[in-house]
Amino acid sequence: MTQSAEAKAAAKARILEAVRDYHALDEGSKPQGFEPGVTEVWPSGAVFDEEDRAALVEAALDLRVAAGVSSRRFERDFARFFKLRKAHLANSGSSANLLAMSAFTSPLLEDRRLVPGDEVVTVAAGFPTTVNPIIQNGLVPVFVDVEVGTYNTTPERIAEAIGPRTKAIMIAHALGNPFAAEEVARLADERGLFLIEDNCDAVGSTYRGRLTGTFGDVATTSFYPAHHIAMGEGGCVLTDNLALARIVESLRDWGRDCWCEPGENNRCFKRFDYQMGTLPHGYDHKYIFSHVGYNLKSTDLQAALGLTQLAKLPAFTDARRANWRRLREELDGTPGLVLPVPTPDSDPSWFGFALTVAPEARYTRKALVEHLEARGIGTRRFFAGNLTRHPAYLDRPHRTVGDLVNSDLVAEHTFWVGVYPGLDAERIGYLAESVRDFCVKNS
Repeated sequence: MTQSAEAKAAAKARILEAVRDYHALDEGSKPQGFEPGVTEVWPSGAVFDEEDRAALVEAALDLRVAAGVSSRRFERDFARFFKLRKAHLANSGSSANLLAMSAFTSPLLEDRRLVPGDEVVTVAAGFPTTVNPIIQNGLVPVFVDVEVGTYNTTPERIAEAIGPRTKAIMIAHALGNPFAAEEVARLADERGLFLIEDNCDAVGSTYRGRLTGTFGDVATTSFYPAHHIAMGEGGCVLTDNLALARIVESLRDWGRDCWCEPGENNRCFKRFDYQMGTLPHGYDHKYIFSHVGYNLKSTDLQAALGLTQLAKLPAFTDARRANWRRLREELDGTPGLVLPVPTPDSDPSWFGFALTVAPEARYTRKALVEHLEARGIGTRRFFAGNLTRHPAYLDRPHRTVGDLVNSDLVAEHTFWVGVYPGLDAERIGYLAESVRDFCVKNS
């Protein structure tokens, strides 16, 4: 190592040590302990430590502001976690969903390609970005209902929804609770349908001992701070299918046909020896576009943070499960409440704890939520409740199967509270006590 390189490395080490010192000071300056009614109990949030802060600063020191070494390493490690062959980072989970759905419209899929007017089965009670890519690709969402308790749909409902133009299924695991992924994957295979698992809320969940995100043709994840690991923003598309992975990569990277990383030249040794479309032979492969794509790449700043977060995923998952179990035990038998249940044969890595106020209860969801919010306890609706009732979708082509009665019930009566790793036993106990006391007093 040259003298200049040694000085640079020493300077970086000093900076990173100062960052760790700063982290300790920053944490020490925050209010310590828990004061009921004053300290806020958030429904979700990222949990960062000094290694996360140092990793982010180190990437910034190296000016790794585009996708690079950390991004590639994260993609490899994340794919290895799922035991899948490929993972492609994106700038958000919503973008990951767009890439996943758009991949099935690629002309490279030939006669299996989805074309405008084809149908995709999904659920009405979910988050918009599971459904929006269907519409954005000119496809038709077919909405099915969910079960109250698991908040997932069933293979039977999906089977009933399949029509002559149905070509795919795209469903999220609800609040980390797996849908019956094995049965749905079998149904998709039997009917010749593609399956897209929106795994954004369920990283670490298992169904029949197998990780969610490994049953479909592709799966997606999100790294928004509310999710299981955080990059600030970010998402990922995973698949075991190399052909689909190549399509996803092209769509993410402007739609170009070339697979060289930015800054790489002639990795394939044929950069000036391609002929595609009606372009002249030898047109620079870096500027040949085989898809109508986007720029949805992430950055090494995000990936560096993701790498340190990924190492904590097992501990985060354990904390989510423990918090959910304690809420479930302490709220068992609470009058007027329908408590969540895991899907049979599953072990969820919970995103949140869903509470449904029974329609016949002597209090309302609104009153309970207002009570909790007044006590500093954050709540969230069960996402869209029933997407078909939102103004964005009223005039969009879609089909519904069944009366969506449970989705309507969810829209009126359901909300969720947090179980994320930032909530300790004291906060979880306060949350449970606040819910139980209100329900008992008002029943």
